[in-house]
Amino acid sequence: MKSEAILNKIDFHVHITPPEIVKNREKIALKEPYFDLLTKSPNNKFASAEDAAVMLDESGFDRAVIFGFAFNDLGLCRMVNDYVIDSVRNFPGKFIGFISISPQAAGMEKEIERCHNAGLRGIGEIFPEGQNFRIDEEHETRALIDVCTELNLPLIVHANEPVGHEYAGKTSVGLRQMERFIENSRGLRIVLAHWGGGLLFYESMPELREKFSNVWYDTAAAPFLYDDGIYRAVHAMGLCEKMIFGSDFPLLPPFRYLKSLEIFSPAEKDIILGGNAEKILDF
Repeated sequence: MKSEAILNKIDFHVHITPPEIVKNREKIALKEPYFDLLTKSPNNKFASAEDAAVMLDESGFDRAVIFGFAFNDLGLCRMVNDYVIDSVRNFPGKFIGFISISPQAAGMEKEIERCHNAGLRGIGEIFPEGQNFRIDEEHETRALIDVCTELNLPLIVHANEPVGHEYAGKTSVGLRQMERFIENSRGLRIVLAHWGGGLLFYESMPELREKFSNVWYDTAAAPFLYDDGIYRAVHAMGLCEKMIFGSDFPLLPPFRYLKSLEIFSPAEKDIILGGNAEKILDF
């Protein structure tokens, strides 16, 4: 594999939360069941933009893709988007902001355009079941797909494995639904969070490798889900160019992943830790 020096070591999956949301968590949770489910979990942590900046400095990463929680209520999405916009401006060169959006909300397209004009570079993380839309039904995702395509914005989608232990945020959205969404989104750059719920293993099928040419998989929450065998599988399958490093901070810090990456060559680690991200972000 050819080695190309990367300009940035990028954490592609970092959550930040406005102080107003943290302060009013219980009130907001009454109207947002998925937010309530995730944030009342013992594993939940909130991070500010300042926390994320410190994390980058301590972990040796140059930049992070940051985003707020994707609520059903578009007004709450605007609040977190404003915080992300301000965070990108307040920490120049450190953050790449993504847009939180409710795909079924009236005014969704205008909010994406507003945030794009303010300098945000992508959309996500969206939650199909948590936000009450059927990701495999084209009529429920077409407007989102079209605006992403028009503005050339990549999209992060929450995915989870269909088997194994239960946890807050594990939904019934399966791999077939994700496949259909990808079929409906040809040309759209898609990052499936949490290893795509295991969908990456099916890239051993030639027809899926071709169909998923614009799909990547992030590592978010991997230490809670898989042992190091998943990294060996990615290496054996030749999928380094489809793998994106994402820590899921503040749930987990980047150092929890780095030992697992030692299986890869320096050139492969450059690709995983930044090269693929730069490609998705069109740097």
